[in-house]
Amino acid sequence: MRRPRTRTPGTRTPVALAVPALLAIAFLLMPLIGILARTSWGELGTHLTSPGVTEALRLSLLVSFWALGLSLLLGVPLAWLLARVTFPGKTLVRTLVLLPMVLPPTVGGVALLLGFGRRGLLGPWLEDTFGLTLPFHTSGAVVAATFVAMPFLVISLEGTLAGLRPAYEETAASLGASPVRVFCTVTLPMVAPGLAAGAALTWARALGEFGATITFAGNLPGTTQTLPLQVYLLLQDSPEAATSVSLLLLAIAMAVLIGLRGRWTGGATVRPRRAPRAAARPADDAHPAPPPPTGDDGHPRPEPAAPKPPAPQERWPLHAEVTGFNQLTLDADPGTTIAVVGPNGAGKTTLLRALLGLTPRAHAALRLGGTDAGALPPHRRGVAWVPQDGALFPHLSALTNTAYGLRAHRVPRAEARREAQWWLDRLDVGHLAHRKPAQLSGGQAQRVALARALAARPRLLLLDEPLAALDQTTRAHVRHTLRTHLAGFGGVCLIVTHDPVEAVSLADRVLVLEDGRTLQDAPPAEVTRRPHSPWVARMLGRNAWPGTATADGLAPAGGGRLVVAESLPAGTRALAIIAPEAVSVHRDKPGGSPRNVWPGTIREITSAGSRLRILISSTEVPDLVAEITPQAALELGLADGVPVWTGVKATEVSLVPR
Repeated sequence: MRRPRTRTPGTRTPVALAVPALLAIAFLLMPLIGILARTSWGELGTHLTSPGVTEALRLSLLVSFWALGLSLLLGVPLAWLLARVTFPGKTLVRTLVLLPMVLPPTVGGVALLLGFGRRGLLGPWLEDTFGLTLPFHTSGAVVAATFVAMPFLVISLEGTLAGLRPAYEETAASLGASPVRVFCTVTLPMVAPGLAAGAALTWARALGEFGATITFAGNLPGTTQTLPLQVYLLLQDSPEAATSVSLLLLAIAMAVLIGLRGRWTGGATVRPRRAPRAAARPADDAHPAPPPPTGDDGHPRPEPAAPKPPAPQERWPLHAEVTGFNQLTLDADPGTTIAVVGPNGAGKTTLLRALLGLTPRAHAALRLGGTDAGALPPHRRGVAWVPQDGALFPHLSALTNTAYGLRAHRVPRAEARREAQWWLDRLDVGHLAHRKPAQLSGGQAQRVALARALAARPRLLLLDEPLAALDQTTRAHVRHTLRTHLAGFGGVCLIVTHDPVEAVSLADRVLVLEDGRTLQDAPPAEVTRRPHSPWVARMLGRNAWPGTATADGLAPAGGGRLVVAESLPAGTRALAIIAPEAVSVHRDKPGGSPRNVWPGTIREITSAGSRLRILISSTEVPDLVAEITPQAALELGLADGVPVWTGVKATEVSLVPR
């Protein structure tokens, strides 16, 4: 039995809105019904095949397609300019683009006459120089149709370009692609739906243009008399034929709009993504490798060795002087890996973008080896970048994504694909070479992005949290692969990370940023032992209390007093570092050796491997994190809200000047 439809409460349409809406639909529908009702269906074929109509149709198609081509030639660059470039007078230019859409067509025709006519501003020069007379000529009809229709293309494409994240184009530039190559191979394919919608609207508008055409180009049969003009003439002599031709134009317009499926409103229909055939297998980061091939005897057959990319012959030391929001000097020898750490807003990503030449916030005077790369455009610097989300080109497969930088450097297609496959295999995603990014998991996509950057043979490699999307097991494997590659890398690598394991295991130096400036630049062991930043200390799992040094210790900024064994000169801005395992926890006030004892309350207990981390708040000192065993916590009866005492020996506190 069919279940009755239930109405969701609150979804009933108000009558005050429904009635005007229905009247609006009827108002728009009535003229169309009028055409359908008044069409002489028996004579439709005769009317549409008459010599005058067929000639006008031929001319309309000729004019509309020429107008479309001219609109694409001029409108696509204009849309890109409006969407991507900030320049004085941009609002005025956009107003000029919109003007033909609101201008009465006959006024547009008069404006064209005064601009391109024989007595207009540009008309005499066109006639004297090129022998070109636009009024009363087919070319004039093309100009009129282009003037009226091109704004539809520009506005539609500008909106699509504005919605396209610049990270794709910036990443392509960092891989060595010139601006024209980026536009042709990345931008245009990614905005193809918006471009197709704008082109269809432009063609349909050019096909139906009337007012500007008759005013500027006239109404000459076989020369400028397009189908809309033919309808105007037929209304005087043969209304039935005019209705038939109107029905033809109506059908064409409806077909275009239905084909666009709402894309002209900027809300393109989102189709559910079809799962790839291979998705029936596990598609996570721990995808099992295919079994090795076997011979006739059933034993594994050795696979041919994969071609390896050529080892770099040059070495590129780094020297950079960064000004603007970031103000620092960076020097590094070839083969150095630098981990860039700091809190949000410290300038980590801005530093990378300055080295790429992609931000006005900071400028980098950059030298790579003997090359003044800071004076070069981004695509010629030899600086490859992996952004946080990878920015894989969605219209390319994993293989062609990885080969993109090699092709941009004019490596032959077959060689580029072989080398790209080698990198994908090395990062354990070779079996996904023919999948599109939408068919990859987050971790797989990140590994493909990493392979793409490594394959581009950069002089400087910039990685913005490259392993953040990977699970722990895969992250360890990729970290090992990356460390192996960086060991033989002839350039310098900067890795932005929030993972202390990455900073310690991958980097030769740790660069700590705060407010765009260098707070600490030292080997990982030194930063781990004596961090100068509270954020870095907490990232490493330590307590960090900023304050001012006193005669016997520190006056924390949050209040209280801390006694240390080795103090700094009084008045020095300092940071006290206390390891969580050095904090003792008691239910009663302890006696004995600790010189730092404070009452507190447990706020949170979390697991940290085989130990527990306990956050303790106090009214006397800043919050403190202690680390104890689960057995000790059980014996003490610790739980959220339980009052405790904490103690720290003076010898367990390190003071670092800031």
